[in-house]
Amino acid sequence: MRKLGIAIVGVFLFISTASAQKQVLDKIVAVVGGNIILKSDLELAYANYLVQGNQPNPVVKCSMLQNLVSQKLLAAQAIIDSIDVKEDEVDNEVDRRMRSMTQRAGGEEKLEQFLGRSVIQYKEEIRPDVRELLIAERMRQKITEKINTTPQDVNKFFNAIAKDSLPTINKEIEVGEIEFDPKLTKEEKEIYKQKAQDLLDRVKKGEDFGTLARLYSQDQVSAAEGGDLGFFDRTAMVKEFTANAFKLKAGELSAVFESDFGFHFLQVIERRGEQVHARHILIMPVITQQSLDRAKLRADTVYNLMSKNKKSLDFFSTAASIYSDNKETKFNGGMILNSENQQVRSTFIPTNRLDPQIALVTDTMKVGEISKPTIFTDAAGKKSYKIFYLKTVVNAHKANLAQDFPKIKDAANEANINRTVSEWFEKKRKQTFIKIDPEYQSCPQLKGWNTPNAIVLVNP
Repeated sequence: MRKLGIAIVGVFLFISTASAQKQVLDKIVAVVGGNIILKSDLELAYANYLVQGNQPNPVVKCSMLQNLVSQKLLAAQAIIDSIDVKEDEVDNEVDRRMRSMTQRAGGEEKLEQFLGRSVIQYKEEIRPDVRELLIAERMRQKITEKINTTPQDVNKFFNAIAKDSLPTINKEIEVGEIEFDPKLTKEEKEIYKQKAQDLLDRVKKGEDFGTLARLYSQDQVSAAEGGDLGFFDRTAMVKEFTANAFKLKAGELSAVFESDFGFHFLQVIERRGEQVHARHILIMPVITQQSLDRAKLRADTVYNLMSKNKKSLDFFSTAASIYSDNKETKFNGGMILNSENQQVRSTFIPTNRLDPQIALVTDTMKVGEISKPTIFTDAAGKKSYKIFYLKTVVNAHKANLAQDFPKIKDAANEANINRTVSEWFEKKRKQTFIKIDPEYQSCPQLKGWNTPNAIVLVNP
């Protein structure tokens, strides 16, 4: 998501405003054209902010209200420009939000206690507002779609920065990996496959799918919702899951199947065009010490093979494509991508953003060296053995065009986007009736947003 001061999406992941068609009005905190924003809308957005684990900070309500006012402006223009979103897009976003909120809250029951209503009721409440949010974002994309930041723009942007204000670029490295995952034998997997089959048999005999999912499924996010995954398309799931989900009719159960996550079975709840609404139960095999030992043996074998071919740097890339179990890096020459910016596929990673386990290994390496196999534990607790290759080290330095052109281009493009959107809002808010309640007129973000001579708000 782009970091815009007046952006609609990305500042607060779960902002959800209450519909202007509410039968019970509490207090109007803003009027935007013919639409109103209620204090309860703002409080609900703040509650969602807290459920993410953020510390209480009433000051953020100023930014939230600015987002809501901006959203109304964008959505109003979208109607004029005939911009809309599909119902399945709204379904997907509502389901995504609820899964994430359920996980953060520690389960559906705790979330309902926090919200003071059922999940089903809450989903219906936020649906109109999620729709408006998606439409507003689509409108914002239209406003910025013609932006093209040229090399000349980048040079102009960089040269306008005072030399004593140039940022320091942190030390960065390029590092490759070959991953060796522990793999169970067919016999070792059988116990977990049978456990999934036993649960499937219980469903077929009439036991409630949702109850069994809550009790036994090891997909913690969907288990809290009875295994419900919401609507998804053919690109959202691993291929084994997609193959089963899209060949079934509503109400049908799949057989037990295996994916990289473990053993599943699923039930299709509803088909809607190229979208499927399904639920599943997942049983995840437990990695044994024997499988870890086998992974280490493979890693040692490949390391010894590469050690005999030190002079061929291309050999690491070839070895990664042949031996690595990491699907994200094996076809990228083994190189780890900087995940900080999803829009730019850069292999340069700031050392302060490195996984501490990788940093511990690479700190003692020289450029061009390959590490001995090291046991590695990811964020989910999965263990594997990895061989690392230190390709490049760029020490900390003042930003310059020769070394940092991609980063400077990103900053210049962001500045162009900010300016374009800001100019659009500046023009649009002067043409639209806007009234901010006196309680929030002191917010720096909303300074000057009141339409001159606008009537005073009268709250019921």
